[in-house]
Amino acid sequence: MSTELEKTFVDFFKPNQRLIHKLCRIYTDNAEDHEDLFQEITVQLWKSFPGFKGEAKFSTWMYKVALNTAMTLFRKPQKKQIQHADIDVSTLKMEYEAYEDDEHKLKRMYKAIHELSDVEKALIMMYLEDRPYREIGEILGITEGNARVKMNRAKNNLKTKINTK
Repeated sequence: MSTELEKTFVDFFKPNQRLIHKLCRIYTDNAEDHEDLFQEITVQLWKSFPGFKGEAKFSTWMYKVALNTAMTLFRKPQKKQIQHADIDVSTLKMEYEAYEDDEHKLKRMYKAIHELSDVEKALIMMYLEDRPYREIGEILGITEGNARVKMNRAKNNLKTKINTK
């Protein structure tokens, strides 16, 4: 792919990298899986980037690709092994930014989020990112009204899980 395309991808990707870390944190249990999923999402985004038309915001498109990748690879009850692709992303000149937080409440919340269904995890993550229901519906392929209903159920389920810890 062209150098211009690589630069454009990096320019879009870099400011949104934290979103992917949050998604990885929700769908994985340890640092190794987090890094593997982050890398797999990055590869999938890069492979899909030539098809990004700009009809939606980059972050919306990125969420959709990242969620589909995470949900496919880490769907319960069995985890699939990440298949390593023969793509050299080292030419993209991107730096991996570590994502850490040690606050007790945040750890408790993430532990409870791990117990949610894949769709509920996605809903909660987008809620925490302050995504509008219209965009949440677009990302998940459901109506805005359905997104609101599912979000309320997911928040109630999360509250129950946090309060029983």
